[in-house]
Amino acid sequence: MYRFVLIAALFFFQISCKEKEVAYTPTLKKGAEDLTKDGIIRHVVDSTYVATFENDSLTSFYKMNGFKTVWNTSQARQLIIEELSKADQEGLDPKDYNLNDLDRNEKKVSSLTEKEIASYDVQMTLSVQKYLAHLTRGKLNPKELYTDWDLTTNQAEINLLLTAAIAGDSLQTVIEKAKPNHIVYKKLKEALVLINKFPTDTLKKIEISGKLKVKDTSQSLIDIKRRLMYWKDMKAQDSLTSLYDPETEKGIRQFQSRHGLAADGVIGASTIMALNISKNVRKEQIIANLERWRWFPRNMSEHYIIINIPDYKLHTVFKNDTTRTHNVIVGTSKRKTPVLSSKLSYAVFNPTWTVPPTILKEDIIPATTRNRGYLAKKNITVYDKNGKEVEVSNWNPEKALNYRYVQSPGTYNSLGMVKIMFPNNYTVYLHDTNHREYFDKTNRSLSSGCVRVQNPLELTEYLLDDKKNWSLEKITETLKKEKTQSAKIKNDIAIYQLYWTAWSHDNTLQFRPDIYTLDNALYLKLRD
Repeated sequence: MYRFVLIAALFFFQISCKEKEVAYTPTLKKGAEDLTKDGIIRHVVDSTYVATFENDSLTSFYKMNGFKTVWNTSQARQLIIEELSKADQEGLDPKDYNLNDLDRNEKKVSSLTEKEIASYDVQMTLSVQKYLAHLTRGKLNPKELYTDWDLTTNQAEINLLLTAAIAGDSLQTVIEKAKPNHIVYKKLKEALVLINKFPTDTLKKIEISGKLKVKDTSQSLIDIKRRLMYWKDMKAQDSLTSLYDPETEKGIRQFQSRHGLAADGVIGASTIMALNISKNVRKEQIIANLERWRWFPRNMSEHYIIINIPDYKLHTVFKNDTTRTHNVIVGTSKRKTPVLSSKLSYAVFNPTWTVPPTILKEDIIPATTRNRGYLAKKNITVYDKNGKEVEVSNWNPEKALNYRYVQSPGTYNSLGMVKIMFPNNYTVYLHDTNHREYFDKTNRSLSSGCVRVQNPLELTEYLLDDKKNWSLEKITETLKKEKTQSAKIKNDIAIYQLYWTAWSHDNTLQFRPDIYTLDNALYLKLRD
């Protein structure tokens, strides 16, 4: 009897263990797996496990897919791993996407338990979601980095893109669509390829005193020539001399042109500074600019103005063709020109100038305190809070910030003869200047934040696009009246004030001075 009971107990114990084993490792018959139309097994993903990541996008994705694994084929998984491994081609770091763990799991996928397969699937989803988010809107948030940044953050329905890819669209196509499609971004990627082809930079730092011109001699010229040959601005030579010869001048002019310097062939401090920047620093600069272009508007308007702040250039673009180019003057490093996008609204001829708070506090009030005649010299009228004119003799320094200061229209006006308005949060606009000689300078980071435009009347005529009422002749007649008058810009024209310091053109690297010293700090944050 005792033996029978013992055998029976062992029998039921074995059955119980098998039932527990089945519960822990579900079979297709129990519904823990299902088959797609193509016969591919989809495993259950525990919603509680997904919730531990506290990631709404992840939870939403698996909810959309019935909390089942989605990367169920070797082809799909390997494609993701391959794309993530090429993140460096976008200036991103493959390490940010858990690539080593994904690759390790893929190599042993056949031996993974169902629980491990589900975990692997979730990890892969997290990585590809993160990558798509970085491609779409950048790794960093510029509004958390800068106070003078006012662009709408790019958005994309990443989960819908992934679900569409799973349903049949090419995952590779989805990833390509997430990348910026602007020509400058593509040229930056070309620049990254170009700079990676240069050998390790072991060249010595160059030092000179004064300036070097053609026919001068200096031992530093040997190292200068080596730099020019390294960057392919000058052909390699068997022997190098300390003479500044015409061939070297040609190379210097090309180098200067590629770096936004005055291409005069004179080797001075700015040229030496650019020559001393290493390959690694230039590569980091390219990577920082790739990130910026992921922040910039994804789809620009059909008709727009684009200003590259460090290049001191304004271009008008219509249907992807550049129609005009103007030199500009931008803000100093202390009073930066903000990065923004907006829509042009109207032009003002013979504008008055209401002095903005920063200039008032730092320039006008100190100058007036020293000399009351300063206001009259600058044709500035002062008004109190009731709009009543304040006589210079009654100007009170203690109340100076409560007054409104308005400069009369005219050739002496700081805004010149015209200003072009667009809504923004920084009270900036495009305008003429009463210091047109500044356009002859190479470094044109000289304004208080607004953008001064060379040949602004021609630009205004183009923007108004109304030959009947606003031809250049009629604009000139209006200016002669010395009365303030506005004209609406009827066409839908956007404006983008952007900042980028690197790109490629005709298979050559182009760099511009980082006038606001933003590149290095951005690169370091990208690699944190």
